[in-house]
Amino acid sequence: MDKQNISVGLDIGTTKIVAMIGRKNEYDKVEILGLGKAKSMGVHRGVVNNITQTIQSIQQAVQEAEAAASEKIEDVTVGIAGQHIRSLQHSDYITRPNSDMVIDEEDIDRLINQVHKLVMLPGEEIIHVLPQEFKIDGQAEIKEPIGMYGGRLEANFHVVVGQVSSIRNVGRCIKSAGLTLEGITLEPLASANAVLSQEEKEAGVALIDIGGGTTDLAVFKDGIIRHTAVIPFGGGVITEDIKEGCSIIEKQAELLKVKFGSAWPGENKDNEIVSIPGLRGREPKEITLKNLSKIIHARVVEIIEQVYVEIKNYGHEEQKKKLIGGIVLTGGGSQLKHLKQLVEYITGMDTRIGYPNEHLAGDSDEDIASPLFATAVGLVMDGLKRQERKKAEAIEEEEIIENEAEELSEPEIEVRIEEKVKERRSFLDKLTERVKDFLDNAE
Repeated sequence: MDKQNISVGLDIGTTKIVAMIGRKNEYDKVEILGLGKAKSMGVHRGVVNNITQTIQSIQQAVQEAEAAASEKIEDVTVGIAGQHIRSLQHSDYITRPNSDMVIDEEDIDRLINQVHKLVMLPGEEIIHVLPQEFKIDGQAEIKEPIGMYGGRLEANFHVVVGQVSSIRNVGRCIKSAGLTLEGITLEPLASANAVLSQEEKEAGVALIDIGGGTTDLAVFKDGIIRHTAVIPFGGGVITEDIKEGCSIIEKQAELLKVKFGSAWPGENKDNEIVSIPGLRGREPKEITLKNLSKIIHARVVEIIEQVYVEIKNYGHEEQKKKLIGGIVLTGGGSQLKHLKQLVEYITGMDTRIGYPNEHLAGDSDEDIASPLFATAVGLVMDGLKRQERKKAEAIEEEEIIENEAEELSEPEIEVRIEEKVKERRSFLDKLTERVKDFLDNAE
């Protein structure tokens, strides 16, 4: 099979690590060839804290995916998440030397590179710089400046920042697992690509991805990402509360949550009881479903309220910034019964559960189209997009060089191609390169 058209997404989560192999089919949809998942051992709240355990989990997931797809995995696109992620708004401008020339991609790259020179707190690094609206010579609210004329090019940026050490740890794990890091993507962005439609992003929508250790938020409006946040709570704390509240072991608490849990206490009758076997011959415990859902409800309300504060920070209340598309819930935690109704009740916004079937091929396995795998599907799509971009750039470079080739010798042509490719790399690729360089030098 052509290696070029295959992409691998690696979602390193707090509860599970997922490796997913996919490719584009002839209808431009993503076809999933193999899926592997392993219990995540060394990750806490989205941050790798035990490298050895994480490597083992990654290898297990990768082997499972390889067996399912009969493909060898080498390059992976990995998601970055965790409580160390924060985002900020920033505006910057450049003055163009020649305002009679049309604005092109190089101008925008120059502006984006300038934002990268922002001084961050010690130990922090910029992960994404996402332009929002542009301003040309004071004319505001321009979405696509390429092709316009002007001397002063300004833009508002959404800048996502993370801890260098956490990003490097992810890099170390991937390298030690015998894989190559092809790209890094912010997990809420990957999930958003997998479950949101373009219309929703235009109308305004908040994506809430409830994972095991963290809950990620991404707000879109007019097709542009406006706000991202990571809240350091997820499904794990709900399980923890059930364990404490009912005095049972974690495994039983997780099972109870998945099988009988509900986010809405009014649903259960007082006489609905679950019996749980006692430890080592002790008496079985009886737990009423009403109590169970009260415990779950209290914690879920807390998580949703924190997310809603973040949505309001973006300014959902203002007419100009209204999110017509409402809220989309995804991630494993979104499968909790009656969660949709509770979120609608707390926020007053339309809510739906997001399944990553927006871009999947029609004959995909139902399990894959579960909210559990939204991030992994998004990472596969991201990898495919990155490959397409590289291909398009390579073709473009070759054409430019062919035109110049008459005057150049063979070695000079190769040097020229190298230079061109370097010039055109997006910042994310540069971040990936930096992580790779660090790993190579660390040895």
